[in-house]
Amino acid sequence: MIRVMVRRSRDISYLSEDRALELDGVREGPAQWWLRAGGDARSLEDVNQVLTTSERSAVVGYDVVVAAPRTISTLVAIDPDHAAAVVAAHRRAVAGALDYLEDRALVVRDRRGGSDTERPGRWTHVVAFTHGVNRHGDPHLHDHLLVGARPAGEMNVADSRALFAHAAAADALYRSTLRAQVARSTPYVAWRSFEGVEHVVGLDEGYRVLWGGHHDVRGSKHHWTRDEALERWRDDLTRFEAHGARAATVRSPRELDEHAFRAALEGRDVAARRHVIEAWANAATFGRDAASVSASVDAWYPTMRSSRGVREVTMSVPEVRMIAVTRDRGPRPLDVGDIDDWRQRSRSREGVARSR
Repeated sequence: MIRVMVRRSRDISYLSEDRALELDGVREGPAQWWLRAGGDARSLEDVNQVLTTSERSAVVGYDVVVAAPRTISTLVAIDPDHAAAVVAAHRRAVAGALDYLEDRALVVRDRRGGSDTERPGRWTHVVAFTHGVNRHGDPHLHDHLLVGARPAGEMNVADSRALFAHAAAADALYRSTLRAQVARSTPYVAWRSFEGVEHVVGLDEGYRVLWGGHHDVRGSKHHWTRDEALERWRDDLTRFEAHGARAATVRSPRELDEHAFRAALEGRDVAARRHVIEAWANAATFGRDAASVSASVDAWYPTMRSSRGVREVTMSVPEVRMIAVTRDRGPRPLDVGDIDDWRQRSRSREGVARSR
């Protein structure tokens, strides 16, 4: 999941002092990696170029924590042969989530001239730190993504409301991209259930019980070495009990689960682009890359293409669910070319009556 934490201090020693040695030999390079840096900025001394703010704001930036689902973290612990590919897939998914946040959530409010507008922004410096365990030594693949409060070329800080509002959509895109990337680069197939639980085909649910990530106490900070982490995992595995694996309910990797998509919008009167993005990404059972999800949504909902910030264009939920299209076409698959397969089973009342 993605959590956004406000930073009011440039002291990032809690990250810089932890070299995440538990992923040595698995992660490419050190824990610190630059998603974007201007000039020769490649060291922690350049952190001031990341955490930027204005004279009037106490917020210097944000720590965006991007954590892999428990099942994906489990693969890093139990399969050393493919652990590196899983970590690399995670980093690509993190980059996809960042692209979305910058494209749709990084805006600066401008109230000059009696109007209130939102300008899109851009981060010139973005650094992340990849870690593989939690405080208790459980496998926990995650990144701390540091971004500044003030976009490049702006005098004012970004509207934090937009960053928090789009976090759920960014998380859905991260998970969707991760599912797709894991399938491409490893023998594993990750999938998401209708209930929103992330699974891996054939992976026993006993691992979720063993490494549930929930402990009575928070635990103290410990800098795990690779050998310590491996020993801890081996010891944990002696207590493993098989619970069986859950079978995927959707068969085709190109199918979008329309039931999950519709259910995600339940209870809303209207939906903005970020809500559609979140629902679409989560309904891609076996995953789709972030760029593919965005392209699909923009193709089906062109009026939302330019939406960003917190003042997005909205549509009624029946429009988003494409009820009218379904009634026109009936329960046949929509012709979406190479965007996504969509299995609409809804029918008009007359069609339902005839079927009965």
